[in-house]
Amino acid sequence: MGTKIRVQLSVMMFLEFFVWGSWFVTLGIYLPNTLGSNGGEIAMAYSTQSWGAILSPFIIGLIADRFFNAERILGFLHLLGAVLMYLLYQATDFGSFFPYLLAYMVMYMSTLALVNSVSFGQMKDPAKEFSFVRVFGTAGWIVAGILISILNWDSQTGISEGLLRNTFLMASISSAILGVFSFTLPKTPPKANKSEKVSVTQMLGLDALSLLKDRNFLVFFLASVLICIPLAFYYQHAGQFLGEIGVSNPAGKMTVGQVSEVLFLLLLPYFFKRFGFKMTIMVAMLAWALRYMFFAIASGGEETYILLLGIALHGICYDFFFVSGQIYTDSKAGAAYKSAAQGLITLATYGCGMLIGFWVAGKITDFFILEETGHDWQTIWTYPAAFAFLVMVLFLLLFKNEKIAYKS
Repeated sequence: MGTKIRVQLSVMMFLEFFVWGSWFVTLGIYLPNTLGSNGGEIAMAYSTQSWGAILSPFIIGLIADRFFNAERILGFLHLLGAVLMYLLYQATDFGSFFPYLLAYMVMYMSTLALVNSVSFGQMKDPAKEFSFVRVFGTAGWIVAGILISILNWDSQTGISEGLLRNTFLMASISSAILGVFSFTLPKTPPKANKSEKVSVTQMLGLDALSLLKDRNFLVFFLASVLICIPLAFYYQHAGQFLGEIGVSNPAGKMTVGQVSEVLFLLLLPYFFKRFGFKMTIMVAMLAWALRYMFFAIASGGEETYILLLGIALHGICYDFFFVSGQIYTDSKAGAAYKSAAQGLITLATYGCGMLIGFWVAGKITDFFILEETGHDWQTIWTYPAAFAFLVMVLFLLLFKNEKIAYKS
């Protein structure tokens, strides 16, 4: 892969996650403070990510993999996404906001697969080259959060003056830029045979269900669904939580999680080979439980560093579970099921697991609301902490040790 193509792919990744980071982190602050949304409506808004993960395989399987170049579909979806983001910027109530958000997330979750397809299509050795390109995506998310804080859109004054609405305008502009830029990317033609019939089970990765006959993979699959229930609490309510307890510039502070993601991604190969898959997954689950315990302690008025410790655990939570899980899934799947197996795990986690989690999180936050002081966050965070710890214990008892080959 030449330098020019590497730069193009890096810019593509940066913009892809800059768009998402422009609005997703602060959505939990924006909805209740600007649109007056309750916990149930916030859960509906965040669940669009899960519906996007469930529905996007149809777009990829029916269109992008069979009829058009990946970079062209990517450009079209981001240009359309720019329009939808502008409509979200103009929305004044949740009733008009939600349909646009749902349509947008179905398209955006499809672009996550497309940027990977474009990248892999240009690489001779993806195992060595992809990480360098993908890290620019994390950088894009970090820059978006820091920029929001520099502009004070997420400050108490900015929130009260409605400036947080500008995050959707920023996402709209950056999405339009990426849409135009995508048409300049290297050509990535479809590889599937247009005349070949593709079943629904193939598009959703369900032809990999035979892997569930393996006891360990079944335990891992169920644990993936269950652990994403407490994970949804973080995505849905962390920003809202920081805003309610008076933390300044929450979007900027949340980028600590992405910085740690880069660091622990570098540590993962060593830890995986030294301690094995089972221990790696258990450390990730324990990190989730500890994160919520730190949040519960800090909600009582403790020092900000406790909050930052909880946010910084994101690298362990995400990398040690999702990345090591992808490695494990790849090792268990045969040649015919590698892509299908990854699709099945994505459907289980970002689809089913988080969809349940967003609903549960909305119900719990609505139940523990205090009229004068906002939410009882100290109690709320104990629920995902306890659940994550329970999932870890079940995984410890049910998953049998096995050696997984891993090439760094």
